[in-house]
Amino acid sequence: METSSTHQIVESLTRAIVEHRLHPGTKLAEQKLARTLVRQALFQLSQNRLIKLEPARGAFVAAPSVEEARQVFAVRRMLEAEMARAFARSATPAGIKALREHVAQEKLALQRQDVPSRTELLGDFHVLMAELMGNQVLAELLRELISRCALITLMYQSTRAAEHSSEEHEEIVKALAAKDEERAVRLMNEHLLHVEENLTFERKQPASELSLALG
Repeated sequence: METSSTHQIVESLTRAIVEHRLHPGTKLAEQKLARTLVRQALFQLSQNRLIKLEPARGAFVAAPSVEEARQVFAVRRMLEAEMARAFARSATPAGIKALREHVAQEKLALQRQDVPSRTELLGDFHVLMAELMGNQVLAELLRELISRCALITLMYQSTRAAEHSSEEHEEIVKALAAKDEERAVRLMNEHLLHVEENLTFERKQPASELSLALG
């Protein structure tokens, strides 16, 4: 029951961030809520870099800068271009099948208009490629990089841009299946550029109370 309640709080807070009801930098006050459950939820969100926990000050919605996001995408392009090349060279039917199944999950999340799930799945596509290659170091690096701009992607990627992302994943998988290294590299570079370019950094007024966001 406690784990389920914590999960509900995590989901509610994530959605409040996505829907701009909680803004980067907003302090999250714990009054009027079951403190243990909230603390567990805030810790989980801090692991995903959506929340920043500061000793003696409390919990705040993370505020990654636009410049940080730009730098993250630059590093990802460097890493993932070569990942696409290496994957194309060694692609197996099982690996291609796993990527296709993942893209199908992305499309389901898009159909459900499940913003947190679609964001997670769109990021996980890239981590999955590294895992399927058996490169855990690369998978961990990508997971860290993707989480660093998770908040920006959550808040500023439009539904149409997310749909376009999933369509591009589908095209990347086709190039990998054909073992077309140059096309896979080009598509991956273009895809990451499109994701970055399609983030719209519009600001809205924040909610200041955690209880209001959860309500």
